[in-house]
Amino acid sequence: MIGKLQCVVLDCHYPKGLAHFYAALLGGEVDRSDPRWSLDDEWSTVHVPGGMVLAFQRVEDYRPPMWPDPAHPQQFHLDIDVEDIEAAEARVLALGAELKDTETGWRVFLDPAGHPFCLVAATG
Repeated sequence: MIGKLQCVVLDCHYPKGLAHFYAALLGGEVDRSDPRWSLDDEWSTVHVPGGMVLAFQRVEDYRPPMWPDPAHPQQFHLDIDVEDIEAAEARVLALGAELKDTETGWRVFLDPAGHPFCLVAATG
């Protein structure tokens, strides 16, 4: 095992509204204080029963998927907590991932099929 799933992040126009939708659907607490991220108009979360966290990220020009139209595919990315970000990066690159960005504070990669995921230094 390289890391532990931190949360599943969905892009959208209005993060808090989508967080409330999923809280109504799945239960849980919207925007619970959490040291792993800040909460604002750009980012909202739902801590669902059982410990899973769904996060919602504002994207200015968000274009929703149009299932099952492959021209507008389903979209999400995974944030994965790791103890040693350098060692984890080496391991995911060896598995076939491609490093795309280190400017955000996270390490953003593409999996072998092109889906994005982030390695995040664990905070506790």
